[in-house]
Amino acid sequence: MSGATRRDRVVVVGAGVGGLVAALWLAADGLDVTVLEAADAPGGKLQAQPLAGTWLDAGPTVFTMRWVFDALAARLGKRLDDALPLAPLHTLARHTWRDGSQLDLFADFEATVDAIGRFAGAADARGFRAFSARARAQHDTLLPSFMNAQRPNPVSLSWRVATHGLAGLGRISPFGSMWHGLGRHFQDARLRQLFGRYATYCGSSPLLAPATLMLVAHVEQQGVWSVPGGMHRLASTLATWLAELGVLVRCGARVSELQQQGGRISGVVLASGEVVPARCVVFNGDVSALAAGHLGPAVQRAAPAVTAQRRSLSAITWTAVLPRVQADLLRHNVYFSDDSPREFRALFAQRRLPTQPTVYVCAQDRENGHTPSDTERLLCLVNAPADGDTTDGQVNADACEQRMLAHLAQCGLPLPWEQGTVRRSTPHDFERRYPGSGGALYGRASHGWQASFARAGARCALPGLYLAGGGVHPGPGVPMAALSGQRAAECVAHDLGLADHRRSA
Repeated sequence: MSGATRRDRVVVVGAGVGGLVAALWLAADGLDVTVLEAADAPGGKLQAQPLAGTWLDAGPTVFTMRWVFDALAARLGKRLDDALPLAPLHTLARHTWRDGSQLDLFADFEATVDAIGRFAGAADARGFRAFSARARAQHDTLLPSFMNAQRPNPVSLSWRVATHGLAGLGRISPFGSMWHGLGRHFQDARLRQLFGRYATYCGSSPLLAPATLMLVAHVEQQGVWSVPGGMHRLASTLATWLAELGVLVRCGARVSELQQQGGRISGVVLASGEVVPARCVVFNGDVSALAAGHLGPAVQRAAPAVTAQRRSLSAITWTAVLPRVQADLLRHNVYFSDDSPREFRALFAQRRLPTQPTVYVCAQDRENGHTPSDTERLLCLVNAPADGDTTDGQVNADACEQRMLAHLAQCGLPLPWEQGTVRRSTPHDFERRYPGSGGALYGRASHGWQASFARAGARCALPGLYLAGGGVHPGPGVPMAALSGQRAAECVAHDLGLADHRRSA
């Protein structure tokens, strides 16, 4: 295929971050792009939820890897700061245990070293330095070879990593578990628990995830930002940029079928019966929806499903508007269970909610020391198994809510729950929003060294159909989903023979 013209329509199905970014790169290449979104607003999991006369982030709450969006803005002749004047967080997160111990991580590396020294002693402060150096080496090795590249296979990744020297293969630590690797750096079990939580950023267990995921620590050390008005403003900014490029984003347009003709994609069918022809389609939904037949028989074999046993974590979340909490909260707060191995065995081996959950609390009105004067907007989250397609889970969710509130109170955060307005979401709710997922929020769990290669890439078995989103390479999270959209756009540009496509795809 060559000589693409403005008449070569590309349809993007799904206006999550991956779909929006794919549409922007494609429109910048001069293609005729249409975005179809089933929900009433763009954003996908990056959603804003109305509650008690205000809006809350009800999805991702952490903004990292801003260079991904700086590069996108530059491609469009813009500056990210003009649209989103991001505020760097001075204190990254606060971590609390039931015994009353507490540890903050800071944007200033040496401040974190000092805090860990006071918390756990000089040996663990030295361990943190060694851990951070290892995380940085992993990040710097895998950024060009994996995260910022098309999906490799084990052989091609080995060749890419080998450009950093043979030591590069050892740096990425693909074979040992994250939990074991952390034990080499930290004597204090609480630090192993704290840094093991980074596996959950990929919806995985630190007991089963490769030590490679320690690189997430370096990503946070590079900077965490707050988005004024909420993370959902990122999605609205991307949608605004699309409108400026003349791209139509049709919300409330649910796609019921993807069509093929002559062995390649030919268009999409909306639930209304309308047919939208397309030269190419970028699917920004859960990959398992294809294999489950949710998009019709023509694409059922385009990409393999993620089996229930290999799904990542789901969650139970509560968005709440409460009277101001009488506690010293930061924006990001974690209240740990007493036993992480037991918690993760319950989630993955036993496929049940833990009896004592770790709780994440995002206090959305607490920015760099600001304390709200009246009401408080909170997002509370506990991890859950992705079983939303087999049970509605309401009884279990009721019990989990009581355990969550009791655990927070024991950790020094009693919440005035009955005095506020609260909305709960369960794995069953996430399955309804993202069909085929079972409620899994991160696609396939990153368990074992082969998991990253089993994740779908931008191309699939049906010519003209491309994949984007947190469920495909390079992985979950807002910036990674954005990179997946860029990778999909590069493949489309390459396959349409655009003269100025940005890299070999």
